[in-house]
Amino acid sequence: MVGNRARAAIIRNQRITGLAPGVIAELVAEIGPLWHERHQAALIARSRRRAVGAGAKHKLVFVDRLLATLVYLRHGATHDVLACWFGVDRSTITRAIGEVRPLLAERGCIVAPGLRLRTLAEVIDHLGSDGQTGIIDGTEVRVRRPAAGRKDREKFISGKNKQNAVKSMVVTDADGRLLFCSPAEPASCADITHARKLGLVKLLVNGPAVEILADAGYQGLGAQTGGRVVTPPHRKFKKNPPEWYEEMHERQRKAHSSRRIRVEHGIGHLKNWRALARHHGRREHMSDIIRAIAGLLSHQQTATLAGNPHM
Repeated sequence: MVGNRARAAIIRNQRITGLAPGVIAELVAEIGPLWHERHQAALIARSRRRAVGAGAKHKLVFVDRLLATLVYLRHGATHDVLACWFGVDRSTITRAIGEVRPLLAERGCIVAPGLRLRTLAEVIDHLGSDGQTGIIDGTEVRVRRPAAGRKDREKFISGKNKQNAVKSMVVTDADGRLLFCSPAEPASCADITHARKLGLVKLLVNGPAVEILADAGYQGLGAQTGGRVVTPPHRKFKKNPPEWYEEMHERQRKAHSSRRIRVEHGIGHLKNWRALARHHGRREHMSDIIRAIAGLLSHQQTATLAGNPHM
């Protein structure tokens, strides 16, 4: 385990964890009791010869478990490196990250003090109640290729990048603040199909009047949602278009792109965390990783906008 001085140095340096010290303190206060509760429940659930709490104590306290998980997500450090840094066995780091990562993923995105968005339905209601515009886009994370002979091996191949990847739908507001990241799907799933699977069409038709900006990959949702999903204008002339139309079409396309670009900035902040640059671990962990990082970034953004850069 690391000493108190080393731990304090890690917490103070935002470049190491990606989060300000105040945000880390809030995470410890929020997630620590949940981790302890689940740990105690696991101990009680199995038959024992000794009382709960007997035997060797943890070398890696919860704060160090959280820090190890943050460093892993932020820099993509291997478990061997983290084990050497924290002075424990590699299996301890693997177990710690496996316990903390789901707790981070369940937090959702914090958009204001005391307000969290965990589902797409909550995001649509939030945008509708405040009269805000939402922006959606899909992002892909490259993953390991499934083993030869495995069933559905080809479903992870992205039609866009021709690589094995998983895909997530990201929702931001008009300022680029993260509101939602969906669970990961194999990258062969089209953007518009993924949105339909998540229930976006039904939520927009039956929910509040919300404008959602999207790129050409979502063309067709506008007609299904009564115009609530706005995509780039269609090109009406495929051959020999008049000059006036070319100028008008380009002007409309640029106007839409300038409004929609904020979601690209939000995705860029996500991809700054090395665990989303390329993932070498288990593909089934990607849903938790994407949602955990989105929640951490939204927490940091909310604390910064609240006027306290140290939070």
